[in-house]
Amino acid sequence: MAAPPASSSKGLGDLPMRVVYRTIAVAAGVAVLGAGATAVLLNRDDPATAAPRNSAAAAAPSVISASPASSAAAPAAGAVATPGLSPLSSTGASATPGTDVDAVSSPAASPDTADVALAAALKDPRVPALPKNSRRLRTLPGRAAAAHGSIKDRRSGVALPRFTKTWALATPAPFASRQLLPKVKGASYRGMLVSCPVPIPEQKTLRDTAFLAARWTLNHHPSGATITWTASQPIKAGKRQGWLLGYTVHYTLKGKKRVSAAALALVDVPEKKPAVVFVTIPDSQKKRWHDINKVMSSVKAL
Repeated sequence: MAAPPASSSKGLGDLPMRVVYRTIAVAAGVAVLGAGATAVLLNRDDPATAAPRNSAAAAAPSVISASPASSAAAPAAGAVATPGLSPLSSTGASATPGTDVDAVSSPAASPDTADVALAAALKDPRVPALPKNSRRLRTLPGRAAAAHGSIKDRRSGVALPRFTKTWALATPAPFASRQLLPKVKGASYRGMLVSCPVPIPEQKTLRDTAFLAARWTLNHHPSGATITWTASQPIKAGKRQGWLLGYTVHYTLKGKKRVSAAALALVDVPEKKPAVVFVTIPDSQKKRWHDINKVMSSVKAL
């Protein structure tokens, strides 16, 4: 019997080892490339991997768009509570109801000292809203005290009457100039006339700066004092513009209700803060109330 013919093909064991190794290496490389391609295709549309790339871009618009709304929030609340101040009463056709147009459109819409001071004043129950229309200072009773020339307050940039006899010059600090009426027996307060650069943040209009200045003058009246307005009008202080506020200050001393007549003139001064001239006279010295008219009609910018 003849022997079977020899096979023409070789088994794996008959191949040289170097050929086997090369074949295994090539197969492994193909497997790795295939797995990588599969991972890329699966992850390309995965929201979890896409989110980090888009999170910064998505967050930025929300922060920017929230800024104008937040900056207008405080003035809007003040506008409802105390209408009549020009920064809060100016509205436009495109304005959102209940918002402050100036606060939204202003380049400096972020809160600053002026915004904080105005917001606080608008919420202060001691100081009501100014009259919407101008109201002239009425003629107060009595006769004006004698005056000799004027006090030229160069620090503030204004001139005001220099009263003689009845009024006396006093140490100006913390003001730039100060005149006082004599003390009244049994009274805690007396008439005072002062001038100084306005000690509060300047506002967009003289009217609103004067409003804040009048609120500041309550620091020089008895604790718990409140204001009612008697005048609000633009004035000419020499060649400069100004705003006059007249008001009655109400307070209680030793259980008795008392009042002071008061007024201030806020004057625009070149290259300086506005100047304020402020006079207050209690009812215990009401014979001198007409001096308020004299002061307000005599204030001039230097």
